[in-house]
Formats: sequence, structure tokens, C-alpha cells
Amino acid sequence: MNLGLFIPELCLASFAIAVILLDLIVQRKGYLVLVSLVGLLVSAGFTIAMWGDGPEAILGDMLAVDSFALFFKLLFLGIAALVILSSVDYASKMERFQGEFYALILLSSLGMMLMAATTDLIAIYIALDLASISLYILVGFLKDAKSTESSLKYLLLGAVSSAVLLYGMAMVFGVTGKTQVADIATALQSMSISGILDNPALLVGIVFLIGGFGFKIAAIPFHMWVPDVYEGAPTPITAYLSVGSKAAGFAVILRVFYSAFGMPEWLSLNWGAVFAVLAAIGMTVGNITALPQTNIKRMLGYSSIAQAGYLMVGLATMGMAPAGNLLGQSSILFFLAGYALANLGAFSAIIAISNKIDSDLIQDYSGMIKRAPWLALALSLCLISLIGMPPAAGFMAKFYVFSGAVQHGLLWLIIIAVINSVISAYYYLRVVKVMWFGEPSSEEKVPSSAALKLVLFLSCLGVLLLGIIPGYVMKLAETAANMFRF
Repeated sequence: MNLGLFIPELCLASFAIAVILLDLIVQRKGYLVLVSLVGLLVSAGFTIAMWGDGPEAILGDMLAVDSFALFFKLLFLGIAALVILSSVDYASKMERFQGEFYALILLSSLGMMLMAATTDLIAIYIALDLASISLYILVGFLKDAKSTESSLKYLLLGAVSSAVLLYGMAMVFGVTGKTQVADIATALQSMSISGILDNPALLVGIVFLIGGFGFKIAAIPFHMWVPDVYEGAPTPITAYLSVGSKAAGFAVILRVFYSAFGMPEWLSLNWGAVFAVLAAIGMTVGNITALPQTNIKRMLGYSSIAQAGYLMVGLATMGMAPAGNLLGQSSILFFLAGYALANLGAFSAIIAISNKIDSDLIQDYSGMIKRAPWLALALSLCLISLIGMPPAAGFMAKFYVFSGAVQHGLLWLIIIAVINSVISAYYYLRVVKVMWFGEPSSEEKVPSSAALKLVLFLSCLGVLLLGIIPGYVMKLAETAANMFRF
């Protein structure tokens, strides 16, 4: 067993412990941010060093070290770094618990990294719980009534989804006798169609897996926690949930459904059709319910549900495509990278503005272009990317996802997706209109820390680069998706 391949995870766990211990002995809490960022940087360095090596399995074949896992590890580490930097302005609200706050972000990132690498159902469940429990605590970190209520709702609904997921795993194990995704695939390919259909436990188990994982990606109809949790959680954690948890959920779905249930072909076509229907409903419900929202965090919460619908178009493509065609998988990876940058940039601007005006109401953003021109410009660019307009990353992300779907007979789904993109433009551009053409309630400027400015700069730069020259990141996504070749 080569534990050297487990160094990124060990580093992150070690630095999380170090942050907690350091919090006990230092007075200047800025050191906690520095140590957390160093931990993420060291872990990322070891991860990059492994890129290009052949796929290997460690810890009893429960964890894979392949390009797919490494891509997501780098994505999660980058997301965590931006979230920690954006939290600097929020630190005054959690002065006594900053060590725990940063340590929990590192531990949840560790859980997400493990989720992307796990190839065993039991290991997937453990990794998912590590990430989820940390997030349950982080959501309630403000300790006020709204934050506590959000944390409790997230915990209770998360526990139910966890039970559904575990029950689905138990059913799959009961039919196949295996927990390794590769072994499950082998067992299913040795079974006849009539044998599988005569034993509905497998199909029910797959439905339960979709339900359990659907909660993590905020997919319809497992989305009921999103608006309240997004509104009540600390804004940096709302940003973290909207991109980190969603990316981790899609990483697990991609590995499990393609590696375990990718064959026989009729089974793949059927779960692909399920994802297509969920995508259509999710896009429509998410966008329509976002239209009347007056709170920008709730609006982005419903927007997140719609974005999960767009991403599930890629899952549907993966199910419909013949083995070896990886456009669906690679387009999802690219979409997640672009979505992470746009959403983190938007929430970073919201943190700076809300800290000053003490409000998350869209109407209170009126005339923000005069009070904070760079913040308004950055938020506008990120919202344009979420719509899917050029030259932002969202345009290329949707182009790749939609192109793959059209090539595999899902034109009807793309028509729905395009209509929904037009609908989403209304509520995204409403915020832009209020900021650019509204009258400010005050002439007082809106300040932001150097850390927050850095997050905004990196996010906006990434959004523009992925929109104008997407080839490099798409090539990385294609390299990562090569793991799925049989």
C-alpha cells in the first residue's frame, strides 16, 4: 500500500488540527487564516505533483488516485481557499470561534476530496458524512435565530437523505453482493435483463441513490432545504455550500453511475432518462421560483437549483451516450469549474456589500455602482456568467453541456434549457439594473478588505479566461474524464 498517494489528505487533516491548536495559543487570529491557506497550498502542491501518473488504488482499493480524483481535489482546494479569504471580513461575527470555523472548512474539504476518490460504497458514505457534518455545524455558526434554524433544518433533512442513500446502497449490495463500484459493474453484466427485472431491489436501490445524492446537489425534488439554509447560513458558507457540496455530489454521481451502472446499456439509458426528466423539472422550478425573490441569497439559492438542472443535462448525456464517449462527463467538469468561479465571485461581492448596508434585500443594492463601482462591476460579471452570456465562463459551460446533449438525441431537453436560460436572465439582470440605474440611498462608499478584493479579482479573472480561452481547462476536464474509458 502506497500511503504516499494519500499525502494531500493527510496534509489537510494535519493542518486542520494545527489550526485548532494554534487558536488556543495565539492572540492574532489572522495567523489562523495564513496557516489554513498554507495547508491548502501544500495539499494542492502534492496533488499537482501526482498529475500525469497512471491511475492507482490505495487503502484496500477503496480510494482511487486518478486524473478524475485529482481534478476534483484541486477544485475543492481552490474553492476552500477562496472561501477562507472571503471569510476575513466576516471574522468579527465569530471572534471566539475562528479556529473551529477554519478547521471545519478544511475538514469538509477533506471529506469532499475523499468523495471524489472513493470507489467503494462504504467509503463513499463515510466521506460524505465527514463533509456533511462539518457543513451542518458551519451553517449554524452565527448562533443567531435564523442561522440556528437553518442548521437544524439542514441537519434533519440531511439525516433523512443520508438514511435514504444508505438504504439504496444496502439494496445494491443485497443484489450484487459487492460494495466496490467495479465489482458491482461486473456482477450486473453477468446478470440477464430478466434476472434484474425480476428482482426490483436493484432498481429501487438506484432510485434511492439518486434521491440521496440528489439532496447533495440540490436537485428537484430534494431541494427543500436550499432557500432557508442559504439565507440563514453565514454568507461565506452559503457560497461554499452552493459550489463545494454541489461539486462533491456530482463527483460521486459521475463515478458511481458510470462505473457501477454504466453497463448493461439498457440500464444506462434508463437512469439517463431519469436524470433528463429531473433536469427539465429542476431548471423550470428553480428559475420560476427565483423570479419573485427579494432576498439576493434566497434568489441565488433557487438559482442553484436551476444550475443543478443544467448540470444534470450532462448526466443525462452520459447515460444516453455509448461507452467511450466522454463529452457529457468532461462538460460537467468544465461547467463545475466555471460555476464555482462565478458563484464565489458573486457571493464575495455580496459579503462586502451586505457587511456595509446590513441587508440582503435586492432593493437595498440600488445605485451600488456609485458607492462601490468595482464591487458592482464584479457582481454584474458573475451574474452574467450565471445566465450563460458571453464572454463569461457560463456561456462556454452551457455550450459544451448543451452540445453533447443535442448529439445524443436530447434536443427536447435543450429547448427547455434555453427557454429557462432566458427566464433566468430576468432575475439576474434585475440585480444588475438596480445596481447600475437605481438611486443610491447613501453616498457613503462600501469598503472591502484586501483578501476580499483578491477573491473578487481571481474569480472575475477566472470567469473571463474560461469564457474567452476555455481550451486549457476543457483539456484538463477531458483528461480527468478519461478515467471513464472502459
